[in-house]
Amino acid sequence: MPQFAANLTMLFNEVPFLERFEKAEKAGFQAVEFLFPYAHSAQEIKDQLSKNHLHLVLHNLPAGDWDAGERGIACHPDRVEEFRKGIAKAIEYAKTLGVSQLNCLAGKTPDGVKPELVRATFIENLRFAASELKKVNLRLLIEPINTYDIPGFYLSRTAQAIEIMDDVGADNLYLQYDIYHAQRMEGELANTIQKYLPRIAHIQLADNPGRNEPGTGEINYRYLFAYLDRMGYKGWIGCEYKPATTTEAGLGWTKQLTS
Repeated sequence: MPQFAANLTMLFNEVPFLERFEKAEKAGFQAVEFLFPYAHSAQEIKDQLSKNHLHLVLHNLPAGDWDAGERGIACHPDRVEEFRKGIAKAIEYAKTLGVSQLNCLAGKTPDGVKPELVRATFIENLRFAASELKKVNLRLLIEPINTYDIPGFYLSRTAQAIEIMDDVGADNLYLQYDIYHAQRMEGELANTIQKYLPRIAHIQLADNPGRNEPGTGEINYRYLFAYLDRMGYKGWIGCEYKPATTTEAGLGWTKQLTS
């Protein structure tokens, strides 16, 4: 039976962020994830986790100016110092919140920079981040994201991510496999999951088209959930989708597609 975590960046977003934890608990979730905790103190978030008996399974490293359209800075040669400072900040939050893994968003490919320098920057930043996270027993994740939703995003395919992970050479660096992004870029979901399962530490979902809840689109989630069970996947599956109506109204899929 899959373990689902509510993505509080996208679910229950009709209420302020700190009120979403109670909503998730009442909806039956035992775990949550979100993009960033940094707009609130770590203690505020920890209090909500404790109050609502929730486990935090993932958040991201700082990713530049999100509101201005930035989607990560890890591949930007002129932002290395900022990236490294962000790692220290993320680790401090992780210590308080009890999360065991942090995701690194590569960012959009910077204009006018040679491809080999972009790749080298990303790899060196990942080596540094993995080393710092390992000191405090944290995993580092990287996530391919489709270039339809985020044009120019540097890391967009599973094979590319695996090649970069191999070049980084860190034993605490894993793949975050987002089913929605993978479907848009490459398909071959079941075979890809089977091939790389030992290197996948976290999975996220949404259906396509629309990025709504499972069962609203073309992806056969009933099959994939059963397949993940057969393959022995033990991690969490983050529900990072846009509710077609309200979050509560759309949660029926959790029973319909796993029974």
